[in-house]
Order: sequence, then C-alpha cells, then structure tokens
Amino acid sequence: MISLPRSVYLHVPFCRHRCGYCDFSLMTGREDLFDKYFLAITRELDRVQVPLELDTLYFGGGTPSHLGSEGLRRLFDSLEGTLCVCPGAEVTIEANPIDITKEFVKSALACQVSRVSLGAQSLNNKTLRALDRQHLEIDVRRAVELLLAEGFAVNIDVMTAAPGQSLDEVENDLAAVIALGVHHVSVYCLTWEKGTRFESMRLRGELSPVSESIEESMFEMAIDRLEEGGFSHYEVSNFARNGFRCRHNEMYWDCRPWEAFGPSAARFDGQTRLTNHRSPTTWMQRVLEGIDPVEERDAMTDLAAARERVVLGLRRRDGLDRTAFFSVTGFSLDNLIGELIARWVLDGLAQDNGQQVRLTRPGLLVSDALWGEVLLNR
Repeated sequence: MISLPRSVYLHVPFCRHRCGYCDFSLMTGREDLFDKYFLAITRELDRVQVPLELDTLYFGGGTPSHLGSEGLRRLFDSLEGTLCVCPGAEVTIEANPIDITKEFVKSALACQVSRVSLGAQSLNNKTLRALDRQHLEIDVRRAVELLLAEGFAVNIDVMTAAPGQSLDEVENDLAAVIALGVHHVSVYCLTWEKGTRFESMRLRGELSPVSESIEESMFEMAIDRLEEGGFSHYEVSNFARNGFRCRHNEMYWDCRPWEAFGPSAARFDGQTRLTNHRSPTTWMQRVLEGIDPVEERDAMTDLAAARERVVLGLRRRDGLDRTAFFSVTGFSLDNLIGELIARWVLDGLAQDNGQQVRLTRPGLLVSDALWGEVLLNR
C-alpha cells in the first residue's frame, strides 16, 4: 500500500528578472497573472482527496517572494483545508534578498514559514554583476539581519565559477557568508544550460567558463572553509550547522513519496514520477480547463528505482549502508554495482568498510560521471 506523502513542493513561476544562466520554469513582468495562478493552484489542489498532514512544505520557483506580502498570504490561504502543516514542520520559501522587507517577514511569520532560502549567490558586487543578478551585497546583509532577528532558519545559495571569478573572490565570499551567521549554505557551480543567454554568449565567444581545474579548486575551497566555519558537509552541495539540515531535501534523497503542484512540478508516489507541463501559461490553461497538466510520466521498475537510490545515497556524505539498502530495495548493493565500487575504491574515488560505501573528496569532484556509470551499468 502506498502511504500518503508528508511533503509537498509548490512551484511559483514568477520572477522580477531572468538571470542569464537560468533555465527554470518562470515568467517575468507577468504580475497580471497572479490571480489566475492562485486560482489554478486552488483547482490543482482539488485532486487531493484526503487532506495531507505535512512534515515539510517547500515553495520554489521562480521566486516565491516576488508575490509580495499580500500575495504570500493569498497563496497560503489557497492551501487551507488541503495541506495541513504539522507542529514543528519545516516550511521553506525561496526568496530574492531584495524582497525581504519587514512587511514580507511579518507575512511569512503569519503563514508559518520557518525557513527562508536566499538566492544570494555572492556577497561580491562584481560577481553579482557577472551573474546578471539585480541585488547588491548590502541587500543580502539586510535580508539576513531581518530574517535572523525574527527567528527564521536561513539558507544562502552561493554560486562559484562565475565568469571572471577568482579563487580569492570565492574565499572572500565564503568568509562573508560564514560571518553572517546563517544556518545552512548550498554551493553550486555555474552551469551553462542550453537555451540560456549565458550559453548563447559563450557560443559567440562573449563569455568564457573558468577552467575545470579552477572550478574543482573552488569546490574544494568551499568544503574546507565551510567545515572550518562550523558547517557539516552532509550532501554534495549542502552544508549545515548542527540541527539545520534541509529536511525537505532529505526526503527526496530518502526516495520518500511527495506531492507537487504548479508548472514543471514533479511528484512521486513511490513508484511513478509525474511532471507537470513546463510552461506556466500552458499549465494554468490546462488546470483551469479541467485538463490533466501532467506532461511526463515515468513509471520506474524496481531495478531503476534501486539504481536511483544508489545515486541519491552516494550524494550524501554518510554514503550507502548495505543492509539498509537491501532492506528497502530487495537488491544487493554488490550484485548491483559491486564491480564499480571495487574500481572506485582502487581509483581513490570511494571508501568501503564492508558495510558502508561513501565517496571520497576526489569522488565528489567527479560525481556526475559516477552517477552516469551507476545508471548505465548492466
């Protein structure tokens, strides 16, 4: 029997500006569609037959904070009666530092938001310009100060390998982030996605990625500095102070079922992943016309699910436990990828104590290639 999900992701597709590297499902300059969006969310929620009791609720985007204080209240009002936030639940909202005002903070508190993830990317104005961001370093500092004063758990996203960025600039960014006193840091390397403005500029020779060796040095520096600053490196890209891991992300990595609403949102019932149409306007139109907004259905075989669990497990610094893996999947880890593990250990990419398998730091640096080996291994 498939249990009811205790986590929900809700996609808010509005932004004030599409950054040059962004390929997410979003719209800019379409505040006129707020009302239609709220109505569509309410309609999509109608498919929930039994109110869901939630341990985690995550609002991503886009930029959910772009809704403003009144829009945030309206969004939460639309969830009433369908999504029930349990006491002690983690309720996260992604936010642009510019949007964090006293009025917005007041609304977030009233809506039971407990955690805010700031898309800061950097505290260096030169790097922010290079990343096509519209906020400044001072906006990040003001936002963090306001949020911490009201007791929110705060995550900051940090982006490395920006065009023209140096190792020293990354080190200074990390020192500044640590000094802010936030609870969680997510570190991402700039990726050049097809169809983005940055990728078009790269193809025309107007922008150049940093070298692979510098990119790796930046990632290693992030690990070193954040661990020295009191953060635990608990997943490839994520660092947390004690007690502040992202519970919603851990739900994903545990392969637990979750619900999802909004354009491009993907939900998982434990066996099948269903993804809504990527276009915000198409999603709204379908939902409001009573048409199923799902665009992709991926029914996973037991074997495919086990392989995915390997990848998600190895992303975590705790790694994979053989007994637990067999108990959950019915597959022996060694029968599944034993030859890969042996080669990784020989190459210094993994450690294996007979019970637990985890990636080493060199393994983390090439982890994307290792995931491909796992998923394609026969």
